[in-house]
Amino acid sequence: MGDRQPVRVLVVDDEAAIRDYLSLGLRYEGFEVRDAADADQARAALRTWDPQVVVLDVLLPGEDGFSLGRQLRAADAGRLLIFLTARDAVDDRIRGLELGADDYLVKPFEFKELVARIRTHLRRLGPSAADQLAFGPLAVDLARHRVVLDGEVVELTLREFDLLCCFLRHPGQVLSKRTLLDRVWGYDFYGNDNIVEQYVRYLREKLGERGRALLQTVRGVGYRLGD
Repeated sequence: MGDRQPVRVLVVDDEAAIRDYLSLGLRYEGFEVRDAADADQARAALRTWDPQVVVLDVLLPGEDGFSLGRQLRAADAGRLLIFLTARDAVDDRIRGLELGADDYLVKPFEFKELVARIRTHLRRLGPSAADQLAFGPLAVDLARHRVVLDGEVVELTLREFDLLCCFLRHPGQVLSKRTLLDRVWGYDFYGNDNIVEQYVRYLREKLGERGRALLQTVRGVGYRLGD
């Protein structure tokens, strides 16, 4: 079984479509996610759940994100705070950073950039929070791009490495070819989904007998990392 606890992320945005988009994407990336539509809902989540990361929209109804962000920073200086907003004025960005935000992204933004920034900042919390993935005999050091199976280093290409990490972030979950294409090759990939089957085969070959046992085919559905 995997021994890595997912990082908890709270998404605070008054637009339901954005909350759903970010929540779904972050879950696919291996984070545990909850969302809130305003400052009151966010505070309720903070009291009961204690997220390690807050992605916070500035333009909230009622109490704005700057006010909430100030309270979050005062309550916990170690929590990662990223402002997300349509405002692109330099003064707004400076204000957010002066309030103690770790980062500031302007809409529209690339989802992959948000994930990359979250993981970069999380490294302050130690390698177990941001840089390590593990499942059974498999261990991956994300920062060093290093894969170890049963104590032996396994050399993978960049695409093989990304595919393996996708499985490691969803142990036991069946992932369809379409899902793997979106998460590993990107939403704008227009090639044939048979490429997934090809790369799963490459992974199994490089991981050997243990890899073939861990990367399971669920016929007609997809693939699963399991015991």
